[in-house]
Amino acid sequence: MPELPEVETVKRGLAPAMEGAVITKAAVNRPDLRWPFPERMAERLTGARVNGLRRRSKYILADLDTDETLLIHLGMSGRMTVSGDPLGQFAHEHPQAEKHDHVVLDMDNGARITFNDPRRFGAMDLLETATAESHKLLSVLGPEPLGNDFHEDHLVAAFKGRNTPVKSALLDQGIIAGLGNIYVCEALFRAGISPRRKAGQISAQRVAGLVPIIREVLQDAINAGGSSLKDFRQASGELGYFQHSFDAYGREGEPCRREGCAGSIARITQSGRSTFYCVKCQR
Repeated sequence: MPELPEVETVKRGLAPAMEGAVITKAAVNRPDLRWPFPERMAERLTGARVNGLRRRSKYILADLDTDETLLIHLGMSGRMTVSGDPLGQFAHEHPQAEKHDHVVLDMDNGARITFNDPRRFGAMDLLETATAESHKLLSVLGPEPLGNDFHEDHLVAAFKGRNTPVKSALLDQGIIAGLGNIYVCEALFRAGISPRRKAGQISAQRVAGLVPIIREVLQDAINAGGSSLKDFRQASGELGYFQHSFDAYGREGEPCRREGCAGSIARITQSGRSTFYCVKCQR
């Protein structure tokens, strides 16, 4: 599932084609994805101007001049790609329609936004913009790891007395919004902290040190266009490249890349998910 860097990359790729533009035609080609589309979704989107795009955790939010916000979640295999962009950043020709093109938005600047999702775990919803943050999917989220509300004091307080493994704590969206399996593994590797350690047993100094490391890992991934393991593509259709820089994730049995460490990367299962770490230098 795309994590924060992938969603941020897609949002940034969509912005030049969508922000300030009017949706001249919205086509909704099936009744649902992970859950049913809202009533009259195509009608409510057609004619609306996109005032701006933003991201909350792993959701893209398109604020419309109709006082509604289009919430988008890519799910496991969802892609949002742009064609016909007048700024010349994408292919000028619109591609032939594909089987899993579930929502297509034609913009008044000539751009076409296509939401393609073979596995149909993605989702879209229309929310009242004024109360969007109280939506059940958004109201439970913790601070954005790249925002000012995510800081050392917050993480230290969140970990205090917590008996769950640190990896599980970092995956808790109520503590930090947008982190997923890949980037938690990478952050813990850079911090030298074992994913097995109980969150409440890590010193406040080491917990505080995780904050800049998490920010650094996420920013590095965004700069690389995200990670493409299976389905992820940027809005341009290009792959992300951060997977070539993984220190831990997916490197089971390979040598540890930390200077001076003679260990290798192991894989364990935690809460049904694969965790990758160096047994020797992550403690």
